[in-house]
Amino acid sequence: MSRLDTSGDDYRARRAAMLAKLAELDAEHARAVAGGGPKYVERHRARGGLLARERIELLVDPDSAFLELSPLAGWGTEFPVGASVVTGIGVVEGVECVIVANDPTVRGGSTNPWTLRKTLRAADIALANRLPLINLVESGGADLPTQKEIFIPGGRVFRNLTRLSAAGIPTVALVFGSSTAGGAYVPGLSDHVVMVRERAKVFLGGPPLVKMATGEEAEEEALGGAEMHARVSGLADHLAADEHDALRIGRRIVRNLNHRRAGPAPGPVREPRHDADELLGIVPEDLRVPFDPREVIVRIVDGGEFDEFKPLYGTSLVTGWARLHGHPIGILANARGVLFSEESQKAAQFIQLANQARTPLVFLQNTTGYMVGTDYEQGGIIKHGSMMINAVANSTVPHLTVVMGASYGAGNYGMCGRAYDPRFLFTWPSAKSAVMGPAQLAGVLSIVGRAAARARGQDYDEAGDAAMREMVERQIEAESLPFFLSGRLYDDGVIDPRDTRTVLGLCLSAVGNAPVPEPAGFGVFRM
Repeated sequence: MSRLDTSGDDYRARRAAMLAKLAELDAEHARAVAGGGPKYVERHRARGGLLARERIELLVDPDSAFLELSPLAGWGTEFPVGASVVTGIGVVEGVECVIVANDPTVRGGSTNPWTLRKTLRAADIALANRLPLINLVESGGADLPTQKEIFIPGGRVFRNLTRLSAAGIPTVALVFGSSTAGGAYVPGLSDHVVMVRERAKVFLGGPPLVKMATGEEAEEEALGGAEMHARVSGLADHLAADEHDALRIGRRIVRNLNHRRAGPAPGPVREPRHDADELLGIVPEDLRVPFDPREVIVRIVDGGEFDEFKPLYGTSLVTGWARLHGHPIGILANARGVLFSEESQKAAQFIQLANQARTPLVFLQNTTGYMVGTDYEQGGIIKHGSMMINAVANSTVPHLTVVMGASYGAGNYGMCGRAYDPRFLFTWPSAKSAVMGPAQLAGVLSIVGRAAARARGQDYDEAGDAAMREMVERQIEAESLPFFLSGRLYDDGVIDPRDTRTVLGLCLSAVGNAPVPEPAGFGVFRM
């Protein structure tokens, strides 16, 4: 049952604020979609090449959804938004696959530090959920000025390909253009390789490097062309006539994988009772103002039906059971931000119940952290908060996290933030995350500074203190915003609240490709 007043002033103000944030989000997504800009897009088309997202669209099943991941990677850095690669989950011949597509219009598709992090995250998702990995390759290799940040950790890209194959998870490389130096190992370590005639170039060292290293005058096609690899070296399993042919062959390869879902099938799907559009008016712009997460829950779960667990105990945390797109789930959602001892114990018990039932957990975050103060310390907030964190850390059922509002302090950990490896984590444009709120952090620094001045017997610089607090508050506010955090891959994307049900449904479907995990073995709970 919903108590949301969609005709009230508060609702209209919250909706207007969210729509303004969504307009900013659309603008940033447009920057990522634009790739390297009109000049480089037209140059790529003139060479007969398809754009990265066009390749994906032709690869996936017609009219199927593509869940793009980390589209804002690199935001706020010296590198372009999107990090010169498109990653996501799409359905190919009825099989959910992780797709990684280099964007050759952005610095030739070269790999910068954020490209690497985004690519590694995609491989982690493929491994955790047993999804075939398809690489659409066209890259100039490492962004050489940043090689110190790429070279050593970049070896994980190749390690991941071998681990996926060893785990029985298929890997496919469709090579459209250059794949040189370390990039040559992407097709070299993939189970299935398709190369486009006259376009694909795969070699450990291109003609200039070969000339410098050995003195040999090598010709590109003989050194690493698609025809040579199909007829002579045997690296190419299939020689494609053009890009469209390569994508057709790629679809045929997936069709012949005989890949099966190992998880349970979902049940019947029912739409929520309330309009998803109303999600725009729930979260206050001032995150210090609480909101009822049940208003979110009834708009994303099947039939709007939510079977609440312990509704009268630990009321700052809402827990309970529901179904989403036919998948059974357990939900933990912050109601008033602060987590007390009762909420922590309630969460630990609920997580154990979900693990016994092998039910995935969805965390809806809006938390300022665990409560502090003499009474709460004496009441055991540390051991009770630790109990909740222990339960989250050792739970083996899939976790999905959505940060709706605040995500501060250890509350981020207890509610399954990025450090606790949820299968997927998304944020709303209203979200903020940091060690604590900007004003609180600046205030703590001020108190510490005053104490230090007293200890030295010095007068405290009040003007300097005011300037410091203002600077720190501005910095922490900027660094806690969702675009900043998403740019550093602390989530898998900033999403429109209205898309929450769809995004979670796609994630639950992807999770179902992996077998049900082994039961959890929890550590010692301090009682």
